[in-house]
Amino acid sequence: MIRFLLVSTTVILFLVLFIPVLIVEWIIGKFNQKAKDFSSLRIVQGAFKFILWITGVKVTVIGEENIPDEPVLFIGNHRSFFDILLTYSRCKRLTGYVAKKEMLKFPLLRNWMKNLYCLFLDRDNPKEGLKTILTAIDYVKQGISICIFPEGTRNKGEELSILPFKDGALKIATKTGCPVIPISMNNTAAIFENQFPKIKKTHVILEYGKPIDYKSLEKEDQKHFGAYCQNIIQETIQKNAMLL
Repeated sequence: MIRFLLVSTTVILFLVLFIPVLIVEWIIGKFNQKAKDFSSLRIVQGAFKFILWITGVKVTVIGEENIPDEPVLFIGNHRSFFDILLTYSRCKRLTGYVAKKEMLKFPLLRNWMKNLYCLFLDRDNPKEGLKTILTAIDYVKQGISICIFPEGTRNKGEELSILPFKDGALKIATKTGCPVIPISMNNTAAIFENQFPKIKKTHVILEYGKPIDYKSLEKEDQKHFGAYCQNIIQETIQKNAMLL
């Protein structure tokens, strides 16, 4: 329970005490957008790394060398709020995450998210959802990577299970030709969700798979691209379960 209180306090203090920083970032953006982009990235990454340090989580990272130095579409299985902290804290390039629209209800948090090119998906409105995906496609064309969890929500089922991937999320790659980097995460729900509201010191596995080039796949795999990517992640988390 102490870790939960420490993490909650850190989040609140960051959002409140860094209000002047948000203002400074806004001013910087008026003169140098690139400087604002990367300063916002590093500030939030620093906060995420500090929170992960508080949790005491041990992270085994595999395959980080598979990430090319170009805009990509990251896709991963999703079981914990901490999935975002674990993955975003390691991004070397500008990367926008696709989040649910409900995140817009939180002032200050939404400002930082917008600074980081995060997008807010309305899962109940297909028309608005399409607009979000089209914006993500435009971001990739501008050189910004995108991360999305194609299950569409946090999976609360069995540890090694994955919900069916939504093909719409993968249009970001099929329409831009950018590489897809599968992210496979094991044991992240053990940090928080499995014993809510306690935060537990635990060991998680984070593996980045080899880039997937949609255009080089067989026609049948292209037709079922979501299932193809899902199978890769499913096989990887099954394999990595032996490392825990």
